[in-house]
Amino acid sequence: MSQTTARFVSLLYQAHSSQPAQVVEAPECFSDLFLDQIVNVVVEGREAYRIQEFFYAPLPDVEAIVYRQEIVQDLDDPTVEKPIRSFAQTLRTMREYLALVEKLYYPYQKARWFLDAVEVYCQAAHGLNQELANLPLRSRGLIAFREFLQEYIDSDSFFSLEKEMLELKAALDAVMYCVRIQGSTVTVLRYQDEADYSQEVLNTFAKFKQGAVKEYLVKFSDWPEMDHVEAQVLDLVALLYRETFDWLERFHRERKDYLNPTLGEFDRQVQFYLAYLEYIAPLRQTSLSFCYPKLSDQNKEVQVEQGFDLALARKLVHAKQSVVCNDFYLRDPERILVITGPNQGGKTTFARMFGQLHYLAALGLPIPGHQAQLFLFDHLLTHFERAENPHSLRGKLEDDLLRIHQILERATSRSIVILNEIFNSTTFSDALFLSREILKAVIQKDLLCVWVTFIDELTTMKKTVSMVSTVLADEPDCRTYKVIRKPADGLAYALSLARKYGLTYDRLKERVKP
Repeated sequence: MSQTTARFVSLLYQAHSSQPAQVVEAPECFSDLFLDQIVNVVVEGREAYRIQEFFYAPLPDVEAIVYRQEIVQDLDDPTVEKPIRSFAQTLRTMREYLALVEKLYYPYQKARWFLDAVEVYCQAAHGLNQELANLPLRSRGLIAFREFLQEYIDSDSFFSLEKEMLELKAALDAVMYCVRIQGSTVTVLRYQDEADYSQEVLNTFAKFKQGAVKEYLVKFSDWPEMDHVEAQVLDLVALLYRETFDWLERFHRERKDYLNPTLGEFDRQVQFYLAYLEYIAPLRQTSLSFCYPKLSDQNKEVQVEQGFDLALARKLVHAKQSVVCNDFYLRDPERILVITGPNQGGKTTFARMFGQLHYLAALGLPIPGHQAQLFLFDHLLTHFERAENPHSLRGKLEDDLLRIHQILERATSRSIVILNEIFNSTTFSDALFLSREILKAVIQKDLLCVWVTFIDELTTMKKTVSMVSTVLADEPDCRTYKVIRKPADGLAYALSLARKYGLTYDRLKERVKP
């Protein structure tokens, strides 16, 4: 293998970096952050490529992320995306042929469909090579792939494969034979320059054709499988052209591994990028912004402008509803966003957005937002409220405490923790005490954290920033879904309690009606 060919290893991982072990299960945070909903839609229709696992493995270093960001930006250019998408479609056709080969019964028919698959493959490789040669690529990954592909096209192995395929196809095209049918006897003969009367018959009856007439031509089935009569005729033809058909069988047997593994893996890995770009395309058409964030594994100052929950945005756009965007930032020594405000005001959505942005950024993908600077985490740990398990002997409070203990045990100084409305099953005083103790542990570990809570007192602790989901000033029941930096107003928990016990203004008016 030449030096140039050796440089290209993967569209997802740099040549000098080790590829992570295969991950077959989604991280624990997926369902909490609605990342499972996003990925399920992204991979729909691409199940054969098995790209789900790529979304389960965020990258561990900034340089690896930049490598992917470069590739996405190249693929985001239609002049680059179009030939690569065409290549992928052609290889899908090739795989359909190969799948058909496995289903067919008659050996010569299987071998011929295999030959057609090889022809499609060679045409796809040539076509992509010609298209990429003139494109202004900027990413290291696609430039290295272009060099690999050119060397592969020029290699002895590809030249030999294509040459034999073309010669064998020409030999099969030269096969001509006659079928003589007498009663129930079918005789197959070599073609000996016998006259072809078909055109003479057409010319003879042409004068009787006037306007639209009933069609009496026999319709042949386009079903690929041969019937037993066709198979017996083909066996007789093979006896007449023994050398050609022996060659066809040998080609099928000896060329089974014709697909270059690097080219095949390129076709699979590029789907990771194309599928995600397809997913965000309808959102971009509504003028929602996506950006390529700057990441650091040292600097914990983060900032996002015009961010939004990707899963929710897709549903809203589909329903032709507007998407509310939010900003946030943390400056040293700030580490913790404490989110308070009324129920159903967008607090949980904000927390999900924070997690989604960091996770998608760690995959090297463009994220929702006008611009962003984010922290590269080692673990993204979440605690969202879950329904109480009736089969568990633990109460909800005990279950919450055990889950949070596991999160804090696993977290390092490079982890991100997202806590959403915990300790709702206990009294306010107990919830306040427990929350303060947990917040002290979060501060001690120097974690980046988002904490959605009704406990306004948490906003006064060091390293915390208060953010509040807002309502319209003249209509307190009308949510804006905007979450802004401002001191907690002390109304959220009281309003929650009032609703819980039926003590809101509207409920009290109903109860005191005469």
